Amino acid sequence: MTICAFDITATDAREAAGDTAPEGGYRWVHFDLTDADLPAYLEAHVPAIPAAALTAPETRPRADRYGDGLMLNLRGVNLNADGPADQMVAVRMWVTAKLVVTVRVRKVFALDAMRTEASQGDAPATPMQFVSTLATRLMSRVQDTVFDLSGRVDEMEDSVQDDDAPLPPELAEERRMAIRMRRYLAPQRDALVALVGIDSGLITQANRDSLREQANLAKLTVEELEALISRMTAVQDHHTAQAALMQGHTGYLLSIVAAVFLPLGFVTGLFGVNVGGMPGIDTPWAFATLCISLVVMTVGAVWLLRRLKWI
Repeated sequence: MTICAFDITATDAREAAGDTAPEGGYRWVHFDLTDADLPAYLEAHVPAIPAAALTAPETRPRADRYGDGLMLNLRGVNLNADGPADQMVAVRMWVTAKLVVTVRVRKVFALDAMRTEASQGDAPATPMQFVSTLATRLMSRVQDTVFDLSGRVDEMEDSVQDDDAPLPPELAEERRMAIRMRRYLAPQRDALVALVGIDSGLITQANRDSLREQANLAKLTVEELEALISRMTAVQDHHTAQAALMQGHTGYLLSIVAAVFLPLGFVTGLFGVNVGGMPGIDTPWAFATLCISLVVMTVGAVWLLRRLKWI
Protein backbone atom coordinates (compact mmCIF):
# COMPACT_ATOMS: atom_id res chain seq x y z
CA MET A 1 0.00 0.00 0.00
CA THR A 2 1.38 3.41 -0.96
CA ILE A 3 2.03 6.11 1.63
CA CYS A 4 0.11 8.46 -0.64
CA ALA A 5 -0.86 8.96 -4.29
CA PHE A 6 -2.11 12.21 -5.80
CA ASP A 7 -3.26 13.35 -9.23
CA ILE A 8 -1.95 16.87 -9.67
CA THR A 9 -2.79 19.55 -12.24
CA ALA A 10 -1.89 23.21 -12.49
CA THR A 11 -5.00 24.12 -10.51
CA ASP A 12 -5.75 21.16 -8.27
CA ALA A 13 -4.42 18.17 -6.37
CA ARG A 14 -6.54 15.25 -5.27
CA GLU A 15 -6.08 11.62 -4.30
CA ALA A 16 -5.24 9.45 -7.28
CA ALA A 17 -8.09 7.63 -8.99
CA GLY A 18 -7.90 5.20 -11.88
CA ASP A 19 -4.85 3.83 -13.63
CA THR A 20 -3.66 6.90 -15.56
CA ALA A 21 -2.43 10.38 -14.69
CA PRO A 22 -4.87 13.28 -15.13
CA GLU A 23 -5.07 15.08 -18.45
CA GLY A 24 -2.68 18.05 -18.42
CA GLY A 25 -1.12 16.96 -15.11
CA TYR A 26 0.90 14.20 -13.44
CA ARG A 27 0.61 11.58 -10.74
CA TRP A 28 2.76 11.54 -7.61
CA VAL A 29 3.09 8.16 -5.90
CA HIS A 30 5.02 7.91 -2.62
CA PHE A 31 6.25 4.57 -1.20
CA ASP A 32 8.13 3.22 1.76
CA LEU A 33 11.00 0.98 0.62
CA THR A 34 9.63 -1.91 2.70
CA ASP A 35 6.19 -1.71 1.08
CA ALA A 36 5.23 -5.14 -0.25
CA ASP A 37 3.35 -3.51 -3.16
CA LEU A 38 6.39 -1.55 -4.37
CA PRO A 39 8.03 -4.22 -6.61
CA ALA A 40 4.79 -4.93 -8.49
CA TYR A 41 4.08 -1.23 -9.00
CA LEU A 42 7.58 -0.57 -10.30
CA GLU A 43 7.42 -3.55 -12.64
CA ALA A 44 4.19 -2.18 -14.12
CA HIS A 45 5.04 1.52 -14.36
CA VAL A 46 8.81 2.09 -14.20
CA PRO A 47 11.62 0.84 -16.51
CA ALA A 48 13.94 -1.79 -15.07
CA ILE A 49 17.03 0.37 -14.50
CA PRO A 50 15.21 3.23 -12.67
CA ALA A 51 13.23 0.59 -10.73
CA ALA A 52 16.50 -0.98 -9.55
CA ALA A 53 17.78 2.46 -8.53
CA LEU A 54 14.61 3.09 -6.50
CA THR A 55 14.99 -0.15 -4.55
CA ALA A 56 18.80 -0.21 -4.11
CA PRO A 57 19.80 -0.98 -0.49
CA GLU A 58 22.34 1.86 -0.44
CA THR A 59 22.19 5.17 -2.31
CA ARG A 60 24.18 8.31 -2.85
CA PRO A 61 22.95 11.63 -4.28
CA ARG A 62 22.69 11.46 -8.07
CA ALA A 63 20.98 13.05 -11.07
CA ASP A 64 20.90 11.05 -14.32
CA ARG A 65 18.74 11.06 -17.40
CA TYR A 66 17.22 7.79 -18.52
CA GLY A 67 15.12 7.87 -21.67
CA ASP A 68 12.42 10.48 -21.24
CA GLY A 69 12.76 10.52 -17.45
CA LEU A 70 15.16 11.43 -14.66
CA MET A 71 16.65 9.25 -11.91
CA LEU A 72 17.29 11.37 -8.81
CA ASN A 73 18.53 10.72 -5.28
CA LEU A 74 18.61 13.56 -2.76
CA ARG A 75 19.36 13.68 0.94
CA GLY A 76 18.10 15.75 3.84
CA VAL A 77 18.86 15.99 7.55
CA ASN A 78 17.29 13.38 9.80
CA LEU A 79 14.63 15.11 11.93
CA ASN A 80 13.27 11.81 13.25
CA ALA A 81 13.69 10.75 16.85
CA ASP A 82 15.53 7.55 15.86
CA GLY A 83 18.89 9.15 15.08
CA PRO A 84 21.02 12.29 14.92
CA ALA A 85 20.55 14.96 12.25
CA ASP A 86 23.76 14.03 10.45
CA GLN A 87 22.39 10.50 9.85
CA MET A 88 20.79 11.89 6.73
CA VAL A 89 17.61 10.56 5.14
CA ALA A 90 17.42 9.70 1.44
CA VAL A 91 14.72 10.35 -1.16
CA ARG A 92 14.84 8.23 -4.34
CA MET A 93 12.89 9.57 -7.35
CA TRP A 94 11.82 8.64 -10.84
CA VAL A 95 10.44 11.63 -12.71
CA THR A 96 8.70 11.77 -16.09
CA ALA A 97 6.24 14.20 -17.62
CA LYS A 98 3.29 12.20 -16.26
CA LEU A 99 4.65 10.41 -13.19
CA VAL A 100 6.70 11.14 -10.08
CA VAL A 101 7.61 8.14 -7.92
CA THR A 102 9.32 8.80 -4.58
CA VAL A 103 10.67 6.13 -2.25
CA ARG A 104 12.03 6.61 1.26
CA VAL A 105 13.30 4.48 4.14
CA ARG A 106 12.92 6.90 7.04
CA LYS A 107 10.29 9.58 7.30
CA VAL A 108 11.26 12.70 5.31
CA PHE A 109 9.65 15.79 6.81
CA ALA A 110 9.95 17.83 3.61
CA LEU A 111 7.95 15.18 1.72
CA ASP A 112 5.41 14.94 4.52
CA ALA A 113 4.85 18.70 4.32
CA MET A 114 4.28 18.42 0.56
CA ARG A 115 1.93 15.50 1.17
CA THR A 116 -0.12 17.59 3.62
CA GLU A 117 -0.30 20.47 1.15
CA ALA A 118 -1.34 18.12 -1.67
CA SER A 119 -4.14 16.71 0.50
CA GLN A 120 -5.34 20.32 0.85
CA GLY A 121 -5.33 20.77 -2.94
CA ASP A 122 -2.02 22.62 -3.16
CA ALA A 123 0.91 20.97 -4.96
CA PRO A 124 3.63 21.90 -7.48
CA ALA A 125 2.07 22.22 -10.92
CA THR A 126 4.68 20.20 -12.85
CA PRO A 127 7.01 17.29 -12.05
CA MET A 128 10.11 19.49 -12.18
CA GLN A 129 8.46 22.08 -9.95
CA PHE A 130 7.91 19.18 -7.56
CA VAL A 131 11.63 18.32 -7.71
CA SER A 132 12.64 21.97 -7.30
CA THR A 133 10.31 22.46 -4.32
CA LEU A 134 11.57 19.29 -2.64
CA ALA A 135 15.23 20.25 -3.20
CA THR A 136 14.57 23.71 -1.78
CA ARG A 137 12.96 22.33 1.37
CA LEU A 138 15.65 19.71 1.90
CA MET A 139 18.45 22.26 1.51
CA SER A 140 16.65 24.75 3.78
CA ARG A 141 16.60 22.19 6.60
CA VAL A 142 20.25 21.31 5.92
CA GLN A 143 21.22 24.98 6.08
CA ASP A 144 19.37 25.46 9.39
CA THR A 145 21.27 22.50 10.87
CA VAL A 146 24.60 23.87 9.65
CA PHE A 147 23.79 27.32 11.06
CA ASP A 148 23.06 25.75 14.46
CA LEU A 149 26.36 23.88 14.30
CA SER A 150 28.17 27.09 13.37
CA GLY A 151 26.74 28.81 16.45
CA ARG A 152 28.03 26.02 18.69
CA VAL A 153 31.46 26.26 17.08
CA ASP A 154 31.45 30.03 17.77
CA GLU A 155 30.95 29.24 21.46
CA MET A 156 33.84 26.76 21.38
CA GLU A 157 36.09 29.40 19.82
CA ASP A 158 35.10 31.86 22.54
CA SER A 159 36.34 29.36 25.11
CA VAL A 160 39.79 29.58 23.52
CA GLN A 161 40.13 33.10 24.94
CA ASP A 162 40.29 31.57 28.42
CA ASP A 163 43.47 29.53 28.61
CA ASP A 164 42.24 27.80 31.78
CA ALA A 165 38.99 26.62 30.16
CA PRO A 166 38.84 22.83 29.63
CA LEU A 167 38.44 21.24 26.23
CA PRO A 168 34.72 21.38 25.26
CA PRO A 169 33.43 17.81 25.80
CA GLU A 170 31.16 18.05 22.74
CA LEU A 171 33.98 19.03 20.36
CA ALA A 172 34.74 15.52 19.08
CA GLU A 173 31.08 14.68 18.39
CA GLU A 174 30.41 18.02 16.68
CA ARG A 175 33.44 17.51 14.44
CA ARG A 176 32.28 14.00 13.53
CA MET A 177 28.84 15.44 12.74
CA ALA A 178 30.33 18.02 10.36
CA ILE A 179 32.45 15.35 8.66
CA ARG A 180 29.48 13.04 8.17
CA MET A 181 27.30 15.83 6.77
CA ARG A 182 30.04 16.89 4.36
CA ARG A 183 30.33 13.28 3.22
CA TYR A 184 26.71 13.31 2.03
CA LEU A 185 26.37 16.93 0.93
CA ALA A 186 29.41 17.00 -1.35
CA PRO A 187 27.78 14.40 -3.68
CA GLN A 188 24.47 16.25 -3.34
CA ARG A 189 26.16 19.43 -4.53
CA ASP A 190 27.49 17.54 -7.54
CA ALA A 191 24.08 15.98 -8.21
CA LEU A 192 22.29 19.33 -8.19
CA VAL A 193 24.93 20.85 -10.48
CA ALA A 194 24.52 17.88 -12.83
CA LEU A 195 20.72 18.22 -12.73
CA VAL A 196 20.94 21.86 -13.85
CA GLY A 197 23.02 20.80 -16.86
CA ILE A 198 20.88 17.84 -17.98
CA ASP A 199 19.38 18.31 -21.44
CA SER A 200 15.78 17.27 -20.91
CA GLY A 201 12.48 18.65 -22.10
CA LEU A 202 11.17 18.23 -18.55
CA ILE A 203 13.36 21.05 -17.28
CA THR A 204 12.27 24.59 -18.14
CA GLN A 205 14.48 27.64 -17.78
CA ALA A 206 12.59 28.62 -14.63
CA ASN A 207 13.31 25.16 -13.20
CA ARG A 208 17.00 25.51 -14.05
CA ASP A 209 17.18 28.91 -12.36
CA SER A 210 15.60 27.56 -9.18
CA LEU A 211 17.74 24.42 -9.15
CA ARG A 212 20.87 26.47 -9.83
CA GLU A 213 20.16 28.41 -6.64
CA GLN A 214 19.88 25.16 -4.68
CA ALA A 215 23.12 23.90 -6.24
CA ASN A 216 24.82 27.14 -5.22
CA LEU A 217 23.40 26.79 -1.70
CA ALA A 218 24.75 23.23 -1.56
CA LYS A 219 28.18 24.52 -2.59
CA LEU A 220 28.11 27.19 0.12
CA THR A 221 26.95 24.63 2.70
CA VAL A 222 29.79 22.24 1.87
CA GLU A 223 32.28 25.10 2.07
CA GLU A 224 30.83 26.13 5.43
CA LEU A 225 31.14 22.57 6.73
CA GLU A 226 34.76 22.42 5.59
CA ALA A 227 35.40 25.73 7.36
CA LEU A 228 33.70 24.45 10.53
CA ILE A 229 35.83 21.30 10.50
CA SER A 230 38.96 23.45 10.19
CA ARG A 231 37.80 25.76 12.97
CA MET A 232 37.10 22.85 15.32
CA THR A 233 40.50 21.39 14.47
CA ALA A 234 42.04 24.75 15.40
CA VAL A 235 40.19 24.71 18.74
CA GLN A 236 41.47 21.19 19.40
CA ASP A 237 45.01 22.21 18.43
CA HIS A 238 44.87 25.23 20.73
CA HIS A 239 43.83 23.15 23.74
CA THR A 240 46.44 20.52 22.88
CA ALA A 241 49.12 23.21 22.64
CA GLN A 242 48.00 24.74 25.95
CA ALA A 243 48.15 21.35 27.66
CA ALA A 244 51.60 20.68 26.20
CA LEU A 245 52.79 24.15 27.25
CA MET A 246 51.53 23.63 30.80
CA GLN A 247 53.11 20.20 30.96
CA GLY A 248 56.38 21.56 29.61
CA HIS A 249 56.34 24.45 32.10
CA THR A 250 55.73 22.04 34.98
CA GLY A 251 58.55 19.79 33.80
CA TYR A 252 60.83 22.81 33.45
CA LEU A 253 60.14 23.92 37.04
CA LEU A 254 60.78 20.41 38.33
CA SER A 255 64.06 20.31 36.42
CA ILE A 256 65.15 23.63 37.96
CA VAL A 257 64.28 22.42 41.44
CA ALA A 258 66.19 19.19 40.81
CA ALA A 259 69.21 21.12 39.51
CA VAL A 260 69.25 23.33 42.63
CA PHE A 261 68.84 20.51 45.13
CA LEU A 262 71.07 17.95 43.45
CA PRO A 263 74.34 19.22 45.03
CA LEU A 264 72.55 19.74 48.34
CA GLY A 265 71.35 16.18 48.30
CA PHE A 266 74.87 15.00 47.53
CA VAL A 267 76.41 16.94 50.43
CA THR A 268 73.74 15.99 52.96
CA GLY A 269 73.93 12.39 51.85
CA LEU A 270 77.69 12.41 52.19
CA PHE A 271 77.57 13.88 55.72
CA GLY A 272 74.81 11.52 56.69
CA VAL A 273 76.90 8.37 56.41
CA ASN A 274 77.53 6.73 59.78
CA VAL A 275 81.27 5.94 59.54
CA GLY A 276 84.32 7.23 61.33
CA GLY A 277 86.53 9.97 59.95
CA MET A 278 83.74 12.46 59.09
CA PRO A 279 84.96 16.04 59.64
CA GLY A 280 83.31 18.10 62.39
CA ILE A 281 82.15 15.20 64.53
CA ASP A 282 83.89 16.64 67.59
CA THR A 283 83.40 20.35 66.66
CA PRO A 284 80.36 22.17 68.21
CA TRP A 285 79.98 24.66 65.33
CA ALA A 286 80.34 22.10 62.50
CA PHE A 287 76.55 21.75 62.00
CA ALA A 288 76.10 25.55 61.68
CA THR A 289 78.96 25.63 59.19
CA LEU A 290 77.30 22.87 57.13
CA CYS A 291 73.96 24.73 57.08
CA ILE A 292 75.61 27.97 55.99
CA SER A 293 77.50 26.07 53.32
CA LEU A 294 74.23 24.60 52.00
CA VAL A 295 72.65 28.08 51.80
CA VAL A 296 75.70 29.38 49.94
CA MET A 297 75.56 26.42 47.55
CA THR A 298 71.83 27.06 46.90
CA VAL A 299 72.45 30.73 46.13
CA GLY A 300 75.40 29.79 43.96
CA ALA A 301 73.35 27.22 42.01
CA VAL A 302 70.56 29.75 41.36
CA TRP A 303 73.13 32.38 40.29
CA LEU A 304 74.76 29.91 37.91
CA LEU A 305 71.43 28.90 36.34
CA ARG A 306 70.52 32.54 35.80
CA ARG A 307 73.96 33.25 34.38
CA LEU A 308 73.44 30.39 31.92
CA LYS A 309 69.96 31.85 31.19
CA TRP A 310 68.27 28.61 32.10
CA ILE A 311 65.92 30.53 34.39
